[in-house]
Amino acid sequence: MANPSSDGGHARTAPKLPIHGKRNILITSALPYVNNVPHLGNIIGCVLSADVFARYCRLRGYNAIYMCGTDEYGTATENKAMEENCSPQQICDKKMEYNLDEIVYHAIHKEVYKWFDISFDEFGRTSSPQQTEVCQAIFKKLMENNWLSENVMQQLYCDTCQKFLADRLVEGVCPTQDCNYNSARGDQCEKCGKLLNPTELKDPRCKFCHSTPRIRDTNHLFLELPLLKDKLEEYINDMSVAGSWSQNAIQATHAWLKEGLKPRCITRDLKWGVPVPHEKFKEKVFYVWFDAPIGYVSITACYTSDWEKWWKNPENVELYQFMGKDNVPFHTKVMFPSTLLGTGEKWTMMKTISVTEYLNYETGKFSKSKGVGVFGNDAKDTNIPVEVWRYYLLTNRPEVSDTLFTWVDLQAKLNSELLNNLGNFINRVLSFIAKPAGMGYDSVIPDAPGAESHPLTQTLAGKVGRFVEQYVEAMEKVKLKQGLKTAMSISSEGNAYLQESQFWKLYKEDQASCSIVMRTSVGLVHLLACLLEPFMPSFSLEVLKQLNMSSETTFSLCDEKGDIERAKRPWEFVRPGHRIGTPEPLFKELKDEDVEFFREKFAGSQADRIVKAEAEAKKIAEQLKKTKVSADGNGKKQRPTKSAAAKPKGAAEAEISISRLDIRVGLITKAQKHPDADSLYVEEIDVGEGSTRTVVSGLVKFIPLEEMQNRKVCVLCNLKPAAMRGIKSQAMVLAASNSDHTKIELVEPPRSAVVGERVTFPGFEGEPDDVLNPKKKVWETLQVDLRTDSELVALYKDVPFTTTAGICKVSSISGGSIR
Repeated sequence: MANPSSDGGHARTAPKLPIHGKRNILITSALPYVNNVPHLGNIIGCVLSADVFARYCRLRGYNAIYMCGTDEYGTATENKAMEENCSPQQICDKKMEYNLDEIVYHAIHKEVYKWFDISFDEFGRTSSPQQTEVCQAIFKKLMENNWLSENVMQQLYCDTCQKFLADRLVEGVCPTQDCNYNSARGDQCEKCGKLLNPTELKDPRCKFCHSTPRIRDTNHLFLELPLLKDKLEEYINDMSVAGSWSQNAIQATHAWLKEGLKPRCITRDLKWGVPVPHEKFKEKVFYVWFDAPIGYVSITACYTSDWEKWWKNPENVELYQFMGKDNVPFHTKVMFPSTLLGTGEKWTMMKTISVTEYLNYETGKFSKSKGVGVFGNDAKDTNIPVEVWRYYLLTNRPEVSDTLFTWVDLQAKLNSELLNNLGNFINRVLSFIAKPAGMGYDSVIPDAPGAESHPLTQTLAGKVGRFVEQYVEAMEKVKLKQGLKTAMSISSEGNAYLQESQFWKLYKEDQASCSIVMRTSVGLVHLLACLLEPFMPSFSLEVLKQLNMSSETTFSLCDEKGDIERAKRPWEFVRPGHRIGTPEPLFKELKDEDVEFFREKFAGSQADRIVKAEAEAKKIAEQLKKTKVSADGNGKKQRPTKSAAAKPKGAAEAEISISRLDIRVGLITKAQKHPDADSLYVEEIDVGEGSTRTVVSGLVKFIPLEEMQNRKVCVLCNLKPAAMRGIKSQAMVLAASNSDHTKIELVEPPRSAVVGERVTFPGFEGEPDDVLNPKKKVWETLQVDLRTDSELVALYKDVPFTTTAGICKVSSISGGSIR
């Protein structure tokens, strides 16, 4: 693999095409709905699992591509658009105010997956022109081959909303015996998993107005699944064996077939979707179950115009698909294969499917709709490294039954398996080699003649060779959890090898044997970085750094190169004379107090958390209003001090309070590069004074010029004007930076905030100074307490920057410093 740290944000390279004589593998994962942030259950259920397998395939030298993207058509997106009072297109790709966050739904998925080091070859979207083209072409083939029928369908119609209700706009009681779930959707019961038609629900209700809909007739097109039954069963019987389908996938498929196939409607009375190219149905769009799986094909068409070489090449391409169990009937086992079979063309049909059960959260289920659990952006905000998240999710992958995420379990796996086993082994080896001569090897790898005949090393080599063979066997069968466990066993063997050899004694008593042990051990370090790269790419990159090897180093586990056989001789992995880098701890302990903090922070739903945070902020503000504690520490309440403006001339200097800052909502009306400074912008900002102020800001390296235009910002207006490279700056735009100052973001008021209004801090009263006196260090004193929290809220201490339209926030920097 060319770069062990490649991710979803990598630069575009020439698209890969199938190569004759090589193993060509096409990998897809279920397309996540665009209308929400993915939670950890979504991530392990498809995207992360597929990424591990894609990275493994590249490690093995296979010609593999990984396709995914957001599912943007259908009811889910239209629902969100109705909630947000905008168009479905805006939901997918434009910024909107949503819980005071600026969200770009497709982009937020992409950003989450980029942080998780997901190595897509293409991450696209189903609202592309290619989707329309491919989807309509498949439909026309089905029409030509007479696999479609026209039927009158009884559909629920809401008189209050004056529209036919799509399946997901209807909720009611599940009709399945012994289920009776009260919030079953019109297409599927979330509790028992049964596929439904909305008219089957008991006590149906409109999701938006909650009134009872009535049944009306409407014409639709249906895919005649019963007529395709023989073709479908032949495909399933052959491929489930050839592709070694997981047991849960086979059981789900046969259970579905046993119920009997029925004609399935492929059109819907919606506006948002792929238009049906048929005169009689031109006002309708394709049902999402029909068009969404075709997204795999259209996203590949976005990746390369030669997409048919991947998708219509069954002799030379193997298709692997990853998804959660709820997607099985729609995407893989019945609907999508039937659609492709019905065209009569030679499609690359799914060979292997990897299906996961549910990952549950603490005391219940992860839920996007209810906001329960830890979401992708939450994981990033914990400051727990991405390799820890990937490791924990993969060790907990629900391959055969539901598994449970708990913070205590994450702590145990981090502290015992990553820190004490893997991290300890690598650090012991590299730290000893790095010791100065007389105590170690002065960072230089020693030669190790006679390693092949050293008894303890030979025993280790035999075990490692078998582990590597077991690793490959597990990964080829997509048993990812077993593959990871096997790789970690090598680390355990390495620790035992070090302990049994007593290398610290050998160094003084038998230098030759010690050199064998240390060169073999550093070979295991390299081998572990290789085997664990699919699971923890950022970890492998850090190991390379500590080994002083280029980040472009190619990890390889190819049969053609003899890599698997070479694993039986680990002392050969790193050449003698190579100088390693600086060893550092690879993992940090997660403490009990951290666990309790996270458990409380992520308890309940996201809505609950927002209410709780607002209540706490209100409580703090009320306390600050009522009382101030004296600075001399005697705890006595004092009367509120008068504002600076009310003090008579000659009175003592006012206390340094946040109320002395004149922070206002500003609108950048014009921004351009400073003519004499490459790192500076010059902005004209309206702060409600009739004329604009000129402001110079050092933001060129962090914010593109186009993003500075017509943007609302928080502006500190009472700093003393100062000339910056010949231009006088009359204010300062407030921005947050991360801990190492590599990222800076503007502090933004809500969209509806009034230009010129003062940003306040509840509990702090008083008028601002006309101009802050630089000698009194008012700004410098207050600035140290300006920060952002884990919810991205801008704060002075624990009090939010507040406007009449709401609180001020940043886009993604949590725990940042504001200046």
